[in-house]
Amino acid sequence: MLHRLTQWLETRWVTPAYSGWLMAGLALFFFAAATNTMAGWLYVISGVMLALLTIAALLPIRSLKDIHVKRSPIAPISVGDRLTLEVWLKNRSLRSKTLILVQDMLPIGLSQPTKTAIEQIAAGETYRWSYDISAERRGIYRWQSLQLRTATPLGLFWCRRDRLTPARAIVYPAILSLIQCPLIDSMGLDPNTQRLSDRQTHAATEGLTRTLRPYRWGDSIRMVHWRTSARYGELRVRELETYTGGEAIVVALDSGAVWQSEDFEQAVVAAASLYSYARQHQVQVSLWTAATGQIQGEATVLEALAAAQSGESPVDRGTHLPLVWLTSNVQSLSALPSGSRWLLWESDRVTLTFNNTDNSGTEFLGFTVQPDALQVQLQAPLSPR
Repeated sequence: MLHRLTQWLETRWVTPAYSGWLMAGLALFFFAAATNTMAGWLYVISGVMLALLTIAALLPIRSLKDIHVKRSPIAPISVGDRLTLEVWLKNRSLRSKTLILVQDMLPIGLSQPTKTAIEQIAAGETYRWSYDISAERRGIYRWQSLQLRTATPLGLFWCRRDRLTPARAIVYPAILSLIQCPLIDSMGLDPNTQRLSDRQTHAATEGLTRTLRPYRWGDSIRMVHWRTSARYGELRVRELETYTGGEAIVVALDSGAVWQSEDFEQAVVAAASLYSYARQHQVQVSLWTAATGQIQGEATVLEALAAAQSGESPVDRGTHLPLVWLTSNVQSLSALPSGSRWLLWESDRVTLTFNNTDNSGTEFLGFTVQPDALQVQLQAPLSPR
């Protein structure tokens, strides 16, 4: 109860420090002694002490006025990187501000509140406070306030004021470095599919010619259009029409399922890594989660994965594109679209091949993720049983 009272006094007015309580007690003692003995010099001592206490209580309040606080935008980072935070404190008064304790009220999960002591901010000048923290957990962190605290100049009373400085820090999940990923590479290569992907078109030598372009190093000689080359006096190469429908895939995180905490964090890392790998290899890819639905764009996807939580309200997938399905629910594997792949987080080993519902003969390929072997498994060849 006493602690709550002192906190309330400090944030709305002032609260005595230990030395303040001691001086107040001595002032009352000398005043009582003066009343008992009628000695004038005791009245003088008690009066001087009370005057000092009054001044010491008013000056900290005055010292924290006219300090404007501004926060710089916080750039997103990935797990394991250093998060840089920058705060600017401007003294708008005509007097110097001295001995100010600044504390940034960071949210739980990001870091403990961080503080620094400022010796002086001259009149009209701006003080820059920059510091780094290590981000160990993904997420979108928001906090609202920064605290200014001082007991200047006598140290007898503490005064604390909150400054509203909304902040938002995004910590993306870690992305594994994959040299290869058969789970992605094998998608869209069904021999029954009549459409070509960007990765296959470069090897094609016949089809509908879209345009002619100058020869570039590495182009096949079989693609040279000799008549046009003779007319222009330089080699011209046929560029065939590209059909991209067969390459579109969706990395789907089953965030609506019930997950163990460690498994879900590993699934988020896998989703980010698969999405990044697909983009690096010019595959048309998007992300699906129960909370966001189907989304695209690197920044949008990484932010959605940073905010993803287990047990989100599920929404309809609304797509018949092949999925890379990341789930903890084995029952959901039998309802995947044709050509899909899956990763399962489950303690018991399950069958690695499922027949799809349309009986087209296409197999679903996937594996049960083993603890501490995610990066190795994502790069391992797939072999249906």
